[in-house]
Amino acid sequence: MKILIVSHPCITSINQQFYAEVEQQTGWDLTIVTPSNWQNDYGQRLYPERWAEYRGNLVSIPVWQPGNIPLHTYQSSLVPLFNQVQPDFIYVQHEPYAAATAQVYLANRLSVRKPIGFFTWQNIYKSYPFPVRQTESWVLRESSLAFSGSASAEEVLRQKGYTGETVSLPGSIDPQLYTHCPVADILKQKLKQHDQEVLIGYVGRMVEEKGLKTLLYALQQLPDLPWRLVMLGSGPYETEFDAIAQNLQLRDRISRLGYISHGEAPLYLAAFDALVLPSETRPNWKEQFGRVIIEAMACGTPVVGSTSGEIPHLIQATGGGLIFPEANPTELANQLRQLLPNPQLRLKLAEQGKRRVLQDYTNAALAKRFAKSIESVVPVSRKVGDRMLQLL
Repeated sequence: MKILIVSHPCITSINQQFYAEVEQQTGWDLTIVTPSNWQNDYGQRLYPERWAEYRGNLVSIPVWQPGNIPLHTYQSSLVPLFNQVQPDFIYVQHEPYAAATAQVYLANRLSVRKPIGFFTWQNIYKSYPFPVRQTESWVLRESSLAFSGSASAEEVLRQKGYTGETVSLPGSIDPQLYTHCPVADILKQKLKQHDQEVLIGYVGRMVEEKGLKTLLYALQQLPDLPWRLVMLGSGPYETEFDAIAQNLQLRDRISRLGYISHGEAPLYLAAFDALVLPSETRPNWKEQFGRVIIEAMACGTPVVGSTSGEIPHLIQATGGGLIFPEANPTELANQLRQLLPNPQLRLKLAEQGKRRVLQDYTNAALAKRFAKSIESVVPVSRKVGDRMLQLL
């Protein structure tokens, strides 16, 4: 079976890892289309890189407005590519309201006319102006499948009138990248100022909606505990964060290490004694998943997270952490006071979270679900033909 995937995230090689797993499980012929360049949330310019285990085709095409998720579009027609590949299913790893999604759907309509589906993280209902609203509605009507990152994202799809099949496809990880290693223990000792310190980690963008002010005011309430906060990430909130930390006399207990690559993250996550994700809902945003939660749990690190968006559902589903009401520094302090001086509790939560993540949130588990859902909408004649080829 031939699957064509259009995905701006796949410009980064690690995001192709999931599709390498799909290849391995199914033997399908995959083609991934990415922009020829992209600007990420940190302002860095990205260019296509191939994940070593991904064996399929990787096609890069220039886009207008690289880095703009809703408005970027491919600079050349996709019709010739579709006619050349002749896919059996087209998967658009973009939101249904995005201009690039409409472009892919139109190319399909003008060429191969195959079953097609999209992915969405959108977990807040938003009504867009003309013509985006009309375009989104058309994409929903044309879709054979919709993949959603969470139950709330599926609910938004239903509110917008989507009546087709939906498949839950949350974030996933490769367990081999997140297994504990002795180097993490060495890093832990380097990050500590003294042996009694307990390391609290934060990994993500430094923006106001991530609840970093709440985190600082919570830590101010724990002067008697030997904690150290390790911040990994960068963003526009850095200056204000530093000013608040200085004003609260916390600066000497905080290590700000800036941006790190995705490949470096597992080492730090394994070195932390706890990860904190204090995100705070805004009128147009709430936490869509919190991938760093399952990454930390896979490393055997418990998580303390807020009630924003998908965070509490993920922590409850895995049993790998504690939850506090968002924007409430006192309750966050209470949870940290319960967790930090209690290594037995940390170990219990870590074991629960790791066990559930390795069961339900691996690339292997979700690749199987992804493939099964596609098989459900591809014409029977094609699937029979594939099976006959396998027997020859």
